[in-house]
Amino acid sequence: MKHVHPDRPRLRDQVKAKPGVTIVYVTLRALVILALVAQILHRNYENVFLCVLTLILFTLPSFIERAIRIDIPDTLEIIILLFIFAAEILGEIRAYYIQYPGWDTMLHTLNGFLCAAIGFSLLDILNRNERLKFSLTPAYLSIVAFCFSMTIGVLWEFFEFFMDQTFLLDMQKDTVVHSIGSVMLDPAGGNVPVSIKNITDVIVVTSDGAQRSLGLGGYLDVGIIDTMKDLLVNFIGAVVFSTIGYFYVKNRGKGKFAPQFIPTVVPDEDSDLHQD
Repeated sequence: MKHVHPDRPRLRDQVKAKPGVTIVYVTLRALVILALVAQILHRNYENVFLCVLTLILFTLPSFIERAIRIDIPDTLEIIILLFIFAAEILGEIRAYYIQYPGWDTMLHTLNGFLCAAIGFSLLDILNRNERLKFSLTPAYLSIVAFCFSMTIGVLWEFFEFFMDQTFLLDMQKDTVVHSIGSVMLDPAGGNVPVSIKNITDVIVVTSDGAQRSLGLGGYLDVGIIDTMKDLLVNFIGAVVFSTIGYFYVKNRGKGKFAPQFIPTVVPDEDSDLHQD
């Protein structure tokens, strides 16, 4: 006769026993559905797509848990759901990226932190597997987590650049600056940067000869400052969690903070069965 080990809950019980996550998920899902209806009524179909995309992204954490049999800590799962809502609904549809200059910076910092946690978890799960023949040092785990986070950040910036160049979406938000320096302004055509300071306006001349003053109070930098800032704060978030992960492993898994962001493998139900 087969019995289930009494100290190990089944996979379905571990996945379902998340009342806090369920409350957050249901609340955010309801808000997105309300936003979806509003965007349909206003015939803003681009935002309708964003709402549908958000609803799909909301299902990813639970899908991943079941697909690869891991348990995502409640804190991490709630933060992921809030991150998706803050980025897509508040950031894009409610234009928080424009209304609150620090909104994008906050999300990119959090993204660096979360991606480092995910990268750390991928190796930590393998590192704890008794069937594998290797043991990775805390420093190695932290470096890989950091590199994973930075790679995701760079790939996202590639995506933003592609969308801006292809569809002129301005995902890499432009910045108004008052000083520039460029070798393109060198009258001799050399490699000497020529600077212009105290810029208060820029006039754009189109191919038909029409002139338009941008009236922005300075020169329009097209995305590079935003990209560098995003990568910098991603770097900060990655360093923070990589450091936390280092001491977590070094102290043999002791501590209460790091485990809230590190998924673990759910024990296979079959492994909990034994013959009498």
